[in-house]
Amino acid sequence: MKVDADAAGMDAERLARIDEHLRRRYLEPGKIAGCQVAVLRRGSLAHFSSLGYADRERQVPVRDDTIWRIYSMTKPVTGVALMTLYERGMFQLTDPVSRFIPEWAGLKVAEGARNGAPQLVDPIRPMNVRDLMMHMSGIGYGPENADLDPALIGGRNRAPSLLDADLETMVRRLASTPLRFHPGAHWLYSLGIDVCGRLVEVLSGRRFDEFLSSEIFGPLGMDDTGFHVPEVDAHRFAASYARNSRKELILVDDPAASSYLHPPRFLSGGGGLVSTTTDYLRFCQMLLGRGELEGRRVLGSKTVELMTLNHLPGGGELGDFALSGGYGEVGFDGMGFGLTMAVNGGPVASGVIGSKGEYSWGGAASTIFWVDPAEELIVVFMTQLLPSGAFNFRGQLKTLVYPAIVD
Repeated sequence: MKVDADAAGMDAERLARIDEHLRRRYLEPGKIAGCQVAVLRRGSLAHFSSLGYADRERQVPVRDDTIWRIYSMTKPVTGVALMTLYERGMFQLTDPVSRFIPEWAGLKVAEGARNGAPQLVDPIRPMNVRDLMMHMSGIGYGPENADLDPALIGGRNRAPSLLDADLETMVRRLASTPLRFHPGAHWLYSLGIDVCGRLVEVLSGRRFDEFLSSEIFGPLGMDDTGFHVPEVDAHRFAASYARNSRKELILVDDPAASSYLHPPRFLSGGGGLVSTTTDYLRFCQMLLGRGELEGRRVLGSKTVELMTLNHLPGGGELGDFALSGGYGEVGFDGMGFGLTMAVNGGPVASGVIGSKGEYSWGGAASTIFWVDPAEELIVVFMTQLLPSGAFNFRGQLKTLVYPAIVD
């Protein structure tokens, strides 16, 4: 891949600190097996590095075309898919979800407790589509626990029974689960984006995976992105790791025996995709290009703007609305939330170098991305370490990337 830091207005020597940092702090001590970093600014690739092993056990190095589990970085893709249907007049953000999923017309909210049992009451207002896209619907990740184990997200080898079904069945099962809170009242990471995948099916009349392929992956040239790894590409698939109680790196999903080698029944819009760094970079370039990449338009410019504004009530922060014990891929301080992505309120509010208005998310295996429109900057980081949050890759990369801007 052609890298030209000068054309991007960045300092190549300063960008080289990224690889030095990752090698010294993570690869050499064995904290991760391998990783990949791409930095693009003003349409020029300023930095691209493939470091360490994609498969430590077989000594397979990370390649430029290694395929990664991106888990919750699937969510913005699902958001874009749903918003293509918004642009066709098929729904409004304030439409009740029950208009499209009739089984949800009678949803109740579990409120308080009396004699050890929660009181089931009617919601103050109906759950709407925007609630789903913002994790403010009242549903969580499964019916039994309001808190989130990040390792569950999209992980088919450890998926809860609720997800052992197709999207239609999942939605039907959720109809019997009380909401945790009144829609719009709080923020809780949830299955809401998986439900958005089902909305895509209902509104379009097509299977979710087929819709993504024809409306997003095909037009953007994202040839290696999908819900499984084809047999012909299995040799490019990275292994997945976690840390045991002794903080040792252990294999949790062997790429030669992974369930990702077969098409899944559950097409998780919240965490089911695999992709490459270059594919996801193209998706981000489309967003930075206000819906267009290389003459192919996926969304209108005002729709991208709508998705990347802070929709939290009163322009608030995630910390104002997140339930205690909840989880988020970017932290809560200084962060607003748009339609399936976090929106940065600025470096003073977040305490991290960057720009107001940048939008981002991450995945359960410590993958991350952010798009900074003010600097015309995109950063994509791939690795496979469960769960995310074990290390602050995002904060560290930001302190390495932004000082390399020299114009």
